[in-house]
Amino acid sequence: MSNLLNTETDRELLGATVTAVRAAGAHLRERFVPSTELADLEAVVAAIHAADAESLPFLREPLLAARPGSGWIDDELAAGDLPAGEWWVADTVEGNINYIHGMTDWAVTATLVRDNQPVLTAVHLPLVNDTYTAVLGGGAFRNGVALHASAKTQLDAALVGTGQAKPGEDRNTFRRIGESVTAMLDAALVTKVSVPATLQLIQVAAGRSEVFWQYSDVRSGLLAGALLVAEAGGTVTDTRGNPWQLSSPDFLAAAPGVHAAAQRVLATIR
Repeated sequence: MSNLLNTETDRELLGATVTAVRAAGAHLRERFVPSTELADLEAVVAAIHAADAESLPFLREPLLAARPGSGWIDDELAAGDLPAGEWWVADTVEGNINYIHGMTDWAVTATLVRDNQPVLTAVHLPLVNDTYTAVLGGGAFRNGVALHASAKTQLDAALVGTGQAKPGEDRNTFRRIGESVTAMLDAALVTKVSVPATLQLIQVAAGRSEVFWQYSDVRSGLLAGALLVAEAGGTVTDTRGNPWQLSSPDFLAAAPGVHAAAQRVLATIR
């Protein structure tokens, strides 16, 4: 179980992963309300916890049972390297802030990490019934159809995006986000700032946009998209061009033809 590449077993395990994220998504869709009234921060936080609690039983126990000996990461906002072995990193409601406010940009994700490398992932968008999947070395897919990163080679023709990884980021991170957005507004065709990260990353994997970067290393928001982009032929590094790892301080995923240009823009932000 320690070998990084275990492709045939992982392909079989992917089926159980897809079943779990789709089951959680179906349950969340049933309770989804297109309009909500949340009066204050206390109500927002309570609604987020309630939605997570609704989704969690459909993910944790089925996935742990599907891969005996694997572990589960409870903290969706955690960052950094994991202990050796296999760990499930899931987001019970990726884009929960959108979900509880009646907006459509949310999903359910589950990624198996083996010795700090994502090896399989499933991302389900219940409202459009799309499921994005990838197995390390096996390509990336949307509803079974192969994904390919964009063929664009000019950053001034590119759609790019970033977002706020979590509430309460430090002031320096907010400064870097602002400076990077200003730089990309000048360098790229269109610049988007939104959450969650995964929903921007699936667009990069699908070739609909070209660049996503983030000044944070929250695992649950990056792992699924990182594997999807890489398996779709994109390039995943930190903002200085080094190979991205769970311990990296920031993140850049891009179509191969514009990655170097995007990295040069972001390298100026300190």
